[in-house]
Amino acid sequence: MTEQAAADDPASRTPRPGGRSREVLSRIQEFGRTEHRPRSPRGPLVEGVLGSLLVLLGSFGVGWLVSISAAARLDWVILLRTEPAGVIASTAALTLGCWVMFRAWLRLGRALEGFGGRSLRTVTLAAVLWSLPQLVSAPIFSRDVFAYLGQGRLVLAGRDPYETGVSSVANWFQLGTDVLWAESETPYGPIFLWLEAGVMRLTGDDVDLAILLFRAACVLGVVLIMVCVPPLARMHGVDPGRAQWITVANPLLIVSFISSAHNDALMVGLALAGIWAAARGRGVVATLLVVLSIGIKPITMVLLPFIGLLWAGPGASWPRRLRYWAMTAALAAVVLVAVGFVQGSGFGWVSVLAGTGTGSVFWSPIGILDTALSTLLDSLGLASYWTLDTLKLLGRLISVAIVIVLMIRGSEQHIVQRMMWALTALVVLSPIIQPWYLLWLLPLFAVTGIRGDWQFKWVVFTVAFFLAFGAMDQLSIWNFLQLEGRMAALSLAISWTCIAWMALVDRGTRWVLFQGWRTCGPTARHAADPTTARRPGRHERPGSSGDAHA
Repeated sequence: MTEQAAADDPASRTPRPGGRSREVLSRIQEFGRTEHRPRSPRGPLVEGVLGSLLVLLGSFGVGWLVSISAAARLDWVILLRTEPAGVIASTAALTLGCWVMFRAWLRLGRALEGFGGRSLRTVTLAAVLWSLPQLVSAPIFSRDVFAYLGQGRLVLAGRDPYETGVSSVANWFQLGTDVLWAESETPYGPIFLWLEAGVMRLTGDDVDLAILLFRAACVLGVVLIMVCVPPLARMHGVDPGRAQWITVANPLLIVSFISSAHNDALMVGLALAGIWAAARGRGVVATLLVVLSIGIKPITMVLLPFIGLLWAGPGASWPRRLRYWAMTAALAAVVLVAVGFVQGSGFGWVSVLAGTGTGSVFWSPIGILDTALSTLLDSLGLASYWTLDTLKLLGRLISVAIVIVLMIRGSEQHIVQRMMWALTALVVLSPIIQPWYLLWLLPLFAVTGIRGDWQFKWVVFTVAFFLAFGAMDQLSIWNFLQLEGRMAALSLAISWTCIAWMALVDRGTRWVLFQGWRTCGPTARHAADPTTARRPGRHERPGSSGDAHA
């Protein structure tokens, strides 16, 4: 046997200390590399469509429909909604469809791991194909869209939605509005009130058509996101295909912004368009676009100071920054005053913005602290009624302080990141964090760079968590069937099974847990300066690669 052959023969090797450990480690690493081979995106594209079709089918059985809906009177829909077998099948289809879409999303990202080339076109095609079935689905995961109907009727009746709940209009409950909205003031901006009233004026009592029109407005928001994410990513040296994949092809965004028809889609799309316009030096257009976003939901008012910084340009002195801040604020105030005057609601939305909401959710930091503190005080026999209100006030003060610090301090090269963290502070330190609130932040994180280590895994975990929660929590089941609790348990069991399978067994998805993502950084070693990017490609370095720098 030659010397080289002896070296290659496993039987001829002498045992070495730690050899067994290295062999086990090698096998574990190989386990994570099993799917590293390049793959065609065709399979994930088809799989995502199948998942979306399953969600569509399930939505007619356990999604939100009202009794006066034409769809609710179809024979096969009645069968799905009134027979136990139909409800069980619909719950399984809805939940399983979400996880098929989730798996397709991860597989698509793996197939396009290197991105570049035509990956942006492929991701955009995937987002479109996966979204198409949801254009005609029954609302799922939330029934806020039915509140839009009631608020539009309020405006048409000459009442102020900032002072009156939807219960003041006749037949409000039969139009599907959640009882939580009965006495609640609207949290939406005056421009969205116009949209609500316009839709209800056009559709009357045709609930199905009204939902389709509200969904069309949300689709417009998603299209704006789809258009703005790639150039913003390029501006920060991030691969546009990867940013688009994390954002627009994301199943949580498709379900929350299209299936649920949340107006947040329009708010986020307009805000991103404003940020891109500001980065291009078009301050007036940028301010007007962000004002339109504020008119949908006032929370995006936090973006205005940073729009002023982008408008002021690179190297702006403090007098110049103050001048552009004043110009931005004055332009926004004039437009909002004019809208409030014409619309008739004035600045009622300001009181909504100042409020912190009622209650909390168990996954918010304030909710976690409130639960821990109140439990401790109760165990000691002390009063705990004050904890939530106190924590909400502290959260609001801390978030405002963070926003002010980010306004006045930080690198000019990271204005968009500062804007991102300001909005993040407002969301995270709020007692109520709905799943779709996180989609306000995801595009900004994606375009500024999400690393392939724990950051990407956290995105995947968050999407999985809220898919499982939404599929279980928001099921419309007739009370006489007495199946609501069992269907929630069935949905949760399906979700846990799918999560365990994809994390530990499925060769197409287990790489997320065992390996992470190697080629996930921006396309440039250092992020481009958004304050000086006036023309596409001015600060890009095609073909380079590197890690994200926050």
